[in-house]
Amino acid sequence: MIEYYENLMPEEQEDLIEVVKTLYRQTFLLEQKFDRRLGRMVYQQEYRICSRHLEFLKRYFEIAGIELKENVHMGLIYIQGETLMGEKLPKLATIYILVLKLLYDEQMASASASSHMVTTLGAMNGKAGDFGVLRALPSPTEMKRTISLLKKCQIVEPLDTMEEMDEQMRMVIYPCINAVVSGDHVSELLHTFNEEEYRGKESSLQSNIENMSE
Repeated sequence: MIEYYENLMPEEQEDLIEVVKTLYRQTFLLEQKFDRRLGRMVYQQEYRICSRHLEFLKRYFEIAGIELKENVHMGLIYIQGETLMGEKLPKLATIYILVLKLLYDEQMASASASSHMVTTLGAMNGKAGDFGVLRALPSPTEMKRTISLLKKCQIVEPLDTMEEMDEQMRMVIYPCINAVVSGDHVSELLHTFNEEEYRGKESSLQSNIENMSE
């Protein structure tokens, strides 16, 4: 395995290091992301690098008890393992992630041919309201901060400007939502989500949500 790495060009070694850092930081790579300037999905270099060296990276992560998986249909490469911590997210971001998983699955069930779904801020808040996990509509500042965080985590991509947030603001839901939230118990989680218990607390981008789903 070391020989494989040492035989790569220095540029390729640097690319692999960056890919490993990204996977440890956010646990997944997307094959395509939406480019607002171009108005279309664009292939990502990190995904191509990871796919090119997939077998080597699988063996690398296996040493640490981490499994590297590729879902070609969804255009997703991700890692799973009990030792993963992921980034920390505040309460509203956790709620939105669970809601996004439900919205994504609902659209997939409608026999959509695309792995990238589109929803609106109004649909997200409405779904959260249906489960009673939000006592009141979050402030525009809190919603903007949360959507910006989910964009940074590459879970959603706003299609409209965030300067004046309203219920009609559209967002792409990336297929990585399936790597962030595993299990089929999201509805049960939302039903039992205690707002007071989670007030002011953070949750892990991947591991804590997965643990709640068990």
